[in-house]
Amino acid sequence: MLLSNERQALVEYGKKLITSQLTTGSGGNLSIYNRSEGLVAIKPSGVDYFEMTPEDIVIMTMDGEVVEGNLKPSTEFRFHLALYKNRPDVNAVIHTHQVYATTIACLNWELPAVHYLVGYSGNKVPLAPYATFGTQELSDNIVRSIGGYNACLMANHGLVTVGPTIASAFTVAEEIELVARLYYQAKSIGEPVVLPDDEMTVIVEKFKTYGQQRS
Repeated sequence: MLLSNERQALVEYGKKLITSQLTTGSGGNLSIYNRSEGLVAIKPSGVDYFEMTPEDIVIMTMDGEVVEGNLKPSTEFRFHLALYKNRPDVNAVIHTHQVYATTIACLNWELPAVHYLVGYSGNKVPLAPYATFGTQELSDNIVRSIGGYNACLMANHGLVTVGPTIASAFTVAEEIELVARLYYQAKSIGEPVVLPDDEMTVIVEKFKTYGQQRS
Protein backbone atom coordinates (compact mmCIF):
# COMPACT_ATOMS: atom_id res chain seq x y z
CA MET A 1 0.00 0.00 0.00
CA LEU A 2 1.53 3.30 -1.10
CA LEU A 3 2.20 6.04 1.47
CA SER A 4 0.97 4.01 4.45
CA ASN A 5 2.29 6.53 7.00
CA GLU A 6 0.61 9.44 5.22
CA ARG A 7 -2.67 7.50 5.00
CA GLN A 8 -2.66 6.84 8.74
CA ALA A 9 -1.88 10.48 9.51
CA LEU A 10 -4.80 11.68 7.38
CA VAL A 11 -7.19 9.34 9.20
CA GLU A 12 -5.90 10.60 12.56
CA TYR A 13 -6.06 14.29 11.70
CA GLY A 14 -9.40 13.93 9.95
CA LYS A 15 -10.90 12.81 13.26
CA LYS A 16 -9.16 15.70 15.01
CA LEU A 17 -10.85 18.14 12.64
CA ILE A 18 -14.20 16.90 13.96
CA THR A 19 -13.29 16.65 17.66
CA SER A 20 -11.71 20.13 17.55
CA GLN A 21 -14.86 21.51 15.90
CA LEU A 22 -13.00 22.66 12.80
CA THR A 23 -15.48 21.02 10.43
CA THR A 24 -18.59 18.82 10.43
CA GLY A 25 -19.63 15.52 8.87
CA SER A 26 -17.52 14.82 5.79
CA GLY A 27 -16.92 18.52 5.09
CA GLY A 28 -13.51 19.90 4.30
CA ASN A 29 -10.50 17.86 3.21
CA LEU A 30 -6.83 17.29 3.90
CA SER A 31 -3.79 15.91 2.11
CA ILE A 32 -0.07 15.18 2.48
CA TYR A 33 2.54 15.44 -0.27
CA ASN A 34 5.46 13.01 -0.22
CA ARG A 35 7.94 14.95 -2.31
CA SER A 36 10.49 12.17 -2.54
CA GLU A 37 7.87 9.84 -4.03
CA GLY A 38 6.13 12.58 -6.02
CA LEU A 39 2.76 11.37 -4.71
CA VAL A 40 -0.10 12.99 -2.80
CA ALA A 41 -2.33 11.21 -0.26
CA ILE A 42 -5.73 12.91 -0.09
CA LYS A 43 -9.10 12.39 1.59
CA PRO A 44 -11.75 10.70 -0.55
CA SER A 45 -14.83 12.74 -1.47
CA GLY A 46 -17.84 12.64 0.86
CA VAL A 47 -16.53 10.07 3.34
CA ASP A 48 -17.26 10.56 7.05
CA TYR A 49 -14.03 11.15 8.99
CA PHE A 50 -14.92 8.57 11.65
CA GLU A 51 -15.65 5.95 9.02
CA MET A 52 -12.58 6.69 6.88
CA THR A 53 -9.83 4.05 6.89
CA PRO A 54 -6.24 4.19 5.60
CA GLU A 55 -7.36 2.03 2.66
CA ASP A 56 -9.92 4.70 1.69
CA ILE A 57 -7.26 7.37 1.20
CA VAL A 58 -6.64 8.19 -2.48
CA ILE A 59 -3.10 8.39 -3.85
CA MET A 60 -2.54 10.79 -6.76
CA THR A 61 0.28 12.03 -8.93
CA MET A 62 0.96 15.74 -9.22
CA ASP A 63 -0.75 15.58 -12.61
CA GLY A 64 -4.01 14.53 -10.93
CA GLU A 65 -3.87 10.85 -11.90
CA VAL A 66 -5.19 8.39 -9.32
CA VAL A 67 -2.59 5.62 -8.88
CA GLU A 68 -4.10 3.85 -5.88
CA GLY A 69 -7.56 3.90 -4.31
CA ASN A 70 -11.07 2.76 -5.19
CA LEU A 71 -12.83 5.98 -4.18
CA LYS A 72 -13.03 9.38 -5.84
CA PRO A 73 -10.56 11.95 -4.45
CA SER A 74 -11.75 15.12 -2.76
CA THR A 75 -13.51 17.49 -5.13
CA GLU A 76 -10.95 20.11 -4.05
CA PHE A 77 -7.89 18.15 -5.22
CA ARG A 78 -7.08 20.91 -7.72
CA PHE A 79 -6.10 23.50 -5.14
CA HIS A 80 -4.20 20.92 -3.08
CA LEU A 81 -2.03 20.03 -6.07
CA ALA A 82 -1.67 23.68 -7.10
CA LEU A 83 -0.48 24.68 -3.63
CA TYR A 84 2.17 21.94 -3.66
CA LYS A 85 3.33 23.06 -7.10
CA ASN A 86 3.55 26.72 -6.11
CA ARG A 87 4.87 26.39 -2.55
CA PRO A 88 8.02 24.26 -2.13
CA ASP A 89 7.76 24.80 1.64
CA VAL A 90 4.35 23.09 1.82
CA ASN A 91 3.85 19.34 2.30
CA ALA A 92 0.36 19.36 3.86
CA VAL A 93 -2.91 21.15 3.12
CA ILE A 94 -6.05 21.31 5.28
CA HIS A 95 -9.38 22.81 4.26
CA THR A 96 -12.06 23.38 6.91
CA HIS A 97 -15.47 24.93 7.48
CA GLN A 98 -14.64 26.11 11.02
CA VAL A 99 -17.35 28.42 12.32
CA TYR A 100 -15.62 31.66 13.29
CA ALA A 101 -13.13 31.80 10.42
CA THR A 102 -15.92 30.95 8.00
CA THR A 103 -18.09 33.69 9.51
CA ILE A 104 -15.36 36.21 8.65
CA ALA A 105 -15.09 34.67 5.17
CA CYS A 106 -18.86 35.05 4.70
CA LEU A 107 -18.44 38.77 5.35
CA ASN A 108 -15.76 38.75 2.64
CA TRP A 109 -13.24 40.22 5.11
CA GLU A 110 -9.60 39.45 5.62
CA LEU A 111 -8.63 38.54 9.19
CA PRO A 112 -6.31 41.28 10.53
CA ALA A 113 -3.75 41.03 13.32
CA VAL A 114 -6.10 41.62 16.25
CA HIS A 115 -4.03 39.09 18.21
CA TYR A 116 -0.42 38.12 17.72
CA LEU A 117 -1.39 34.47 17.10
CA VAL A 118 -2.45 35.51 13.61
CA GLY A 119 1.32 35.22 13.08
CA TYR A 120 0.77 31.51 12.43
CA SER A 121 -0.49 32.74 9.06
CA GLY A 122 1.59 35.90 8.69
CA ASN A 123 0.64 39.50 9.42
CA LYS A 124 -2.99 38.66 8.52
CA VAL A 125 -5.12 35.98 6.89
CA PRO A 126 -5.88 37.05 3.30
CA LEU A 127 -9.17 36.39 1.50
CA ALA A 128 -9.62 34.48 -1.75
CA PRO A 129 -12.58 35.61 -3.89
CA TYR A 130 -15.55 33.27 -4.13
CA ALA A 131 -15.75 30.58 -6.78
CA THR A 132 -17.74 27.35 -6.97
CA PHE A 133 -16.20 24.50 -4.98
CA GLY A 134 -14.08 22.03 -6.91
CA THR A 135 -13.40 24.39 -9.81
CA GLN A 136 -10.18 25.53 -11.41
CA GLU A 137 -11.28 29.11 -10.73
CA LEU A 138 -11.35 28.44 -6.99
CA SER A 139 -7.92 26.82 -7.17
CA ASP A 140 -6.51 29.83 -9.03
CA ASN A 141 -8.09 32.25 -6.54
CA ILE A 142 -6.57 30.44 -3.56
CA VAL A 143 -3.07 30.15 -5.00
CA ARG A 144 -3.09 33.81 -6.02
CA SER A 145 -4.47 35.05 -2.70
CA ILE A 146 -2.50 32.93 -0.24
CA GLY A 147 0.89 33.99 -1.64
CA GLY A 148 3.43 33.22 1.08
CA TYR A 149 0.89 33.05 3.92
CA ASN A 150 0.09 29.85 5.80
CA ALA A 151 -3.66 30.43 5.79
CA CYS A 152 -6.26 31.87 3.46
CA LEU A 153 -9.96 32.54 3.96
CA MET A 154 -12.20 31.37 1.12
CA ALA A 155 -15.08 33.81 0.58
CA ASN A 156 -18.46 32.33 1.57
CA HIS A 157 -16.79 28.94 2.01
CA GLY A 158 -14.15 28.32 4.69
CA LEU A 159 -10.43 28.27 5.40
CA VAL A 160 -7.38 26.60 3.90
CA THR A 161 -4.12 26.19 5.83
CA VAL A 162 -0.74 24.87 4.77
CA GLY A 163 2.46 23.73 6.42
CA PRO A 164 5.57 21.58 6.13
CA THR A 165 3.73 18.84 8.06
CA ILE A 166 0.11 17.89 8.68
CA ALA A 167 0.64 18.75 12.36
CA SER A 168 1.76 22.29 11.53
CA ALA A 169 -1.13 22.86 9.09
CA PHE A 170 -3.54 21.66 11.79
CA THR A 171 -2.01 24.02 14.36
CA VAL A 172 -2.49 26.95 11.97
CA ALA A 173 -6.18 26.04 11.57
CA GLU A 174 -6.67 25.87 15.35
CA GLU A 175 -4.91 29.15 16.10
CA ILE A 176 -6.64 31.03 13.29
CA GLU A 177 -10.02 29.87 14.62
CA LEU A 178 -9.14 31.41 17.99
CA VAL A 179 -8.13 34.70 16.38
CA ALA A 180 -11.28 34.71 14.23
CA ARG A 181 -13.42 34.22 17.34
CA LEU A 182 -11.62 37.04 19.14
CA TYR A 183 -12.14 39.30 16.13
CA TYR A 184 -15.84 38.40 15.96
CA GLN A 185 -16.30 39.10 19.66
CA ALA A 186 -14.28 42.32 19.61
CA LYS A 187 -16.26 43.61 16.61
CA SER A 188 -19.45 42.90 18.57
CA ILE A 189 -18.35 45.38 21.26
CA GLY A 190 -16.36 48.00 19.38
CA GLU A 191 -13.58 48.43 16.86
CA PRO A 192 -10.60 46.09 17.47
CA VAL A 193 -7.08 47.52 17.63
CA VAL A 194 -4.91 45.92 14.95
CA LEU A 195 -1.23 45.22 15.60
CA PRO A 196 1.08 47.07 13.18
CA ASP A 197 2.99 45.24 10.45
CA ASP A 198 6.37 45.94 12.02
CA GLU A 199 5.30 44.19 15.23
CA MET A 200 3.92 41.26 13.25
CA THR A 201 7.25 40.98 11.43
CA VAL A 202 8.89 40.49 14.83
CA ILE A 203 6.23 37.97 15.87
CA VAL A 204 6.52 35.89 12.70
CA GLU A 205 10.30 35.76 13.13
CA LYS A 206 9.97 34.69 16.79
CA PHE A 207 7.55 31.92 15.81
CA LYS A 208 10.32 30.33 13.73
CA THR A 209 12.12 29.35 16.94
CA TYR A 210 9.09 28.88 19.19
CA GLY A 211 8.74 25.61 21.10
CA GLN A 212 11.18 22.69 21.22
CA GLN A 213 13.63 22.86 18.34
CA ARG A 214 15.15 19.66 17.00
CA SER A 215 18.91 19.68 16.64
